[in-house]
Amino acid sequence: MTLNDADLGREYTIDSVETGGDEEMESFLFSLGCYSGEKITVVDRKRNLVVAIKDGRYNIDPELASAIKI
Repeated sequence: MTLNDADLGREYTIDSVETGGDEEMESFLFSLGCYSGEKITVVDRKRNLVVAIKDGRYNIDPELASAIKI
């Protein structure tokens, strides 16, 4: 399942990041700490998702969230 399907407040482990060959998106997600084996939590969901990765919180859109498999 993708991050778009995640329950609020539940910690997940990232299985993979599948960007369809979009190197810019892959590089951006990697810079946030989104890579296989990393823990991620959706802390809020409105128009976009607010996620907690390591010690940071980030606002990501549904397109980016769909590339993150949990």
